[in-house]
Order: sequence, then C-alpha cells, then structure tokens
Amino acid sequence: QVQLVESGGDSVQAGGSLRLSCAASGYTYSRSCMAWFRQAPGKERERVASINIFGYTNYADSVKGRFTISRDNAKNTLVLQLNSLKPEDTAMYYCAADLACREKYTNWGQGTQVTVSS
Repeated sequence: QVQLVESGGDSVQAGGSLRLSCAASGYTYSRSCMAWFRQAPGKERERVASINIFGYTNYADSVKGRFTISRDNAKNTLVLQLNSLKPEDTAMYYCAADLACREKYTNWGQGTQVTVSS
C-alpha cells in the first residue's frame, strides 16, 4: 500500500526558508516520478516542482530560483527546499507519486501547511 507522509510545514515570515520532507513507503520509490503540489484556499491546485527517476527537475515559473526539489532513493524521501518565501507561497503542500511516470499522479499525502506572513 502506497503511503506518503509530509512534514516540515510551519509559519514563517517573508524572506524565510523551510524544508519540506515526504517519506514514501509501500512501493518501489526509485522507479517513480515525484512531485510537490500546493493549494491555497479558493485557488486551484498547482504543481510546484517535479523530479523524474533520473533526477531531472521541473519547476513552476512562480518558484523558479527559490525552491529546490530533490530525492534520496536510499531513504525513500522527497524534499522541497523553500527559500525567499513570499506571502503568496502560503498554501497546503502535498507530495504526490506518479508510479508509472506518465504524468498521472495517483497517490497523495495528507499535506503540510506553509504560512508566510509579510
């Protein structure tokens, strides 16, 4: 059974940093594509960053240069480093797995809240 558990969300001031982690279990993590999504109240869900099995990364324009996604296949862990945070980064952040790497994220964590104050 696939399980994704996020942690690291917090309340910070603008300009601050956070490190989000996602612990994966129940499947072959190293063979899956992974991503971080976020959703703010009243807004659509947005894919923030993704990483494939080769370590190739992709970012939303809104976070390029500020966020970094990485994976540790030995620890089955996905990380999102958030720097230079802005109030508009406030959202629930979700870890998601695309088990077949076909741009279809079928497994989700419960989310971790990031709140950035000005």
